[in-house]
Amino acid sequence: MSNIRHALTVKREDDFAKWYQEVISAADMAEESGVRGCMVFKPWGYGIWERVQRLMDDRIKEAGVQNCYFPLFIPLANFEREASHVDGFAKEMAVVTHHRLIADGKGGLIPDPEAKLEEPLVVRPTSETIIGDAMARWTQSWRDLPLMINQWANVVRWEMRTRMFLRTSEFLWQEGHTAHADKQEALEETHRALEMYRACVEEDLALPVIAGEKPENERFPGADETWSIEAMMQDGKALQAGTSHYLGTNFAKAAGIQYQDREGTQKFCHTTSWGTSTRMIGGVIMTHGDDDGLRVPPRIAPFQVVILPMLRDKPEDEATLAYCEQVRAGIAAQFSLGEKVRVLLDKTPGKASAKRWDWVRKGAPVVIEIGSRDMENGKVAAIRRDKLWNPETGKLANSFPQRDEFISGISDLLEDIQNSLYTEARDRRDANITRGVTEWSEVTEFYKSNGKYPGWIEVQWSKPSGAVLEKVVEQLKEEKLTIRNVPRDGDDADGTCIFTGEPAVERILIARAY
Repeated sequence: MSNIRHALTVKREDDFAKWYQEVISAADMAEESGVRGCMVFKPWGYGIWERVQRLMDDRIKEAGVQNCYFPLFIPLANFEREASHVDGFAKEMAVVTHHRLIADGKGGLIPDPEAKLEEPLVVRPTSETIIGDAMARWTQSWRDLPLMINQWANVVRWEMRTRMFLRTSEFLWQEGHTAHADKQEALEETHRALEMYRACVEEDLALPVIAGEKPENERFPGADETWSIEAMMQDGKALQAGTSHYLGTNFAKAAGIQYQDREGTQKFCHTTSWGTSTRMIGGVIMTHGDDDGLRVPPRIAPFQVVILPMLRDKPEDEATLAYCEQVRAGIAAQFSLGEKVRVLLDKTPGKASAKRWDWVRKGAPVVIEIGSRDMENGKVAAIRRDKLWNPETGKLANSFPQRDEFISGISDLLEDIQNSLYTEARDRRDANITRGVTEWSEVTEFYKSNGKYPGWIEVQWSKPSGAVLEKVVEQLKEEKLTIRNVPRDGDDADGTCIFTGEPAVERILIARAY
């Protein structure tokens, strides 16, 4: 297949970072905004997010969680109540100090010294503190529990190094917050949310993930436990695709979230928080993209099928368009993956071949071209984006099914593409997790000798804490490695810790990460 002329100028194997940026541009997903670290979502990129949001929102509501919305600006005093929380975000906070501008006498504007706020306002980096205030008001009795709310919002964390979708100063996300009567119920909610994320990301985004607990040093600021789902990108790096936190009573004590139990005793609630963000779209790009652009799993594709009429500026064009509309209507009446098929008849001006490559780069799951000859023969010319090339000929893997046969089979075709993308990513991940490593020297040698994209390593460890853990973190940092999580469904420990030499209590995954 070396003779294939791909749609992108940069290949994954040559420069993964540049390839990633080119996919975003070539797929017309987003662009820089002019404000450092902030991006403009273009319709195709935002359309993918809308699909993810809708599918995730359905799962959230199925659990009895209700949506609400809280202010973008949070009083600084809210953060000062929870020391460990503010320490975790202090360097990333954007702060509003004035409420008015005045002319500077030189043709510009400056903050009005007379308009300084009595108390600075933090632009929302996360909402535990302000939602905690509301929970304190809304929770008085055991009858008010559990309290389960979620908001879809934007947040701001002033990142020094930014990359579209993956790490931006402003990003979109959802954050769930719940309050419970006891620890057991709160832990059950923590794990329910984690499993919800795993199911959504694997079933809808076709991203295979490993769910597990984060080590002490990777916990959310102020949490007792943090759990994550970790996905492997094509360059072997890990991407944290979602987190769920058991916060104990830490935030409840800071915010005064209490309830009167059945015996009339005042008790602090046990709270949780959990969130996913638009970095999942970065994960879709880096997991499913190829050297021709993006490949979008059908469940999250704004359009699952795109029809391109091949017009010639001749009288028969009208008949071709009518035929294309019949195909569109037939496909739109079909159901696949639990919903009606989303199909677009693209009538925009331009040559069909150029438009075909536009949609290939965007990653539409199925692209159909229809010309007068296809119409005369009652056929369509179809391309499935996940299997673009014929491996034997190195040419586009077009198929030419009969129109009615194609329409009746579109449901199975889209399901097959969804499953194919997941299976391909899962098999690649499993092939790139190295196990059986028992010495630190093996770790350093592995990352030194396995090229640019080495993958992950599973090792056993003794779950150290305090100063010993800090030393481990520094040791990992020297190799640009981090502990990803302790796999929830991993094998039991049966050896010694490669860091301390003590008996291991669990197995962890370590990797380079985004």
